[in-house]
Amino acid sequence: MVLLPRNVFAQVQRRAFSASAANAYKVAVLGAAGGIGQPLSLLLKLNQKVTDLALYDLRGAPGVAADVSHVPTNSTVAGYLPDNGGLEKTLTGAEVVLIPAGVPRKPGMTRDDLFNTNASIVRDLAKAAAEFAPKAFILVIANPVNSTVPIVAEVYKSKGVYDPKRLFGVTTLDVLRASRFISEVKGTDPNQEPVTVVGGHSGVTIVPLLSQSNHPEISGETLDALVHRIQFGGDEVVKAKDGAGSATLSMAQAAARFADSLLSSISGTPVTEPTFVDSPLFKDEGIDFFSSQVTLGPSGAEQIHPLGKLNEYEEKLIEAAKVDLKKNIAKGVKFVAENP
Repeated sequence: MVLLPRNVFAQVQRRAFSASAANAYKVAVLGAAGGIGQPLSLLLKLNQKVTDLALYDLRGAPGVAADVSHVPTNSTVAGYLPDNGGLEKTLTGAEVVLIPAGVPRKPGMTRDDLFNTNASIVRDLAKAAAEFAPKAFILVIANPVNSTVPIVAEVYKSKGVYDPKRLFGVTTLDVLRASRFISEVKGTDPNQEPVTVVGGHSGVTIVPLLSQSNHPEISGETLDALVHRIQFGGDEVVKAKDGAGSATLSMAQAAARFADSLLSSISGTPVTEPTFVDSPLFKDEGIDFFSSQVTLGPSGAEQIHPLGKLNEYEEKLIEAAKVDLKKNIAKGVKFVAENP
């Protein structure tokens, strides 16, 4: 056995550390003690790309942090409350900020019904992120996403730090549902059923492009039922939970997947998937945000792809989506203008 001099061993250690430090990412979760925040924090702790996990909530975040910190992956975890500059500590140095904070949907509520409560929460967190982590990538989960993403954009514009490439509405759950639901219809593996879902993240604004899937032949009542289930899949969960909340576990998985795609992309391995971003696709119609396939890279949303070839059925879905989207976006913009 050959013993290396201590200084040589130290040099090897330093090189190993500097190599890993190049891909060391601090990820912050705002609303970490909630129904989405807790499983999301666990999934992020399991992600080897995350080296520093900062968890924030009005209450309970230190407990969540202590709990997930015992998961044996090589990342540090800290939990913060509003006192003692907790939000500043959470955000400072963060490369990625996820915002699941807000109240959940209950039976009979639409995502729009959530607006007044969640709009204020998202606005205030956006103000803090703009101040303490202006260059971070912001992943908005809090509903209604069609309105909360524009809220974050307006706050960032007011602070002079808006970079449209760094702001994302997480619509990944619609993509996962589309893959799962089409696999149930066809008896296939959902992991082999890629489906592009475009538009927005509520009801008729969710447009699955099934003509571009592995099964463009789906038609008639089967198609209508499948599209409706993808658009209103969240209602299934709200109803089944019977007042105890909305989709939290599947939403956490979707957000963790998108965060992983973004971390891979900023590390130099581009990933393309749908997300709700500041988009040129329908800006000439007054629709500043739209979800479509987006290639992610080191600067964030590096390429926003067109919708591709649509059939007549999908063209009608897009037209219906645009009507609601325009209203949803305007509502978010108006909220910040009236409640700065």
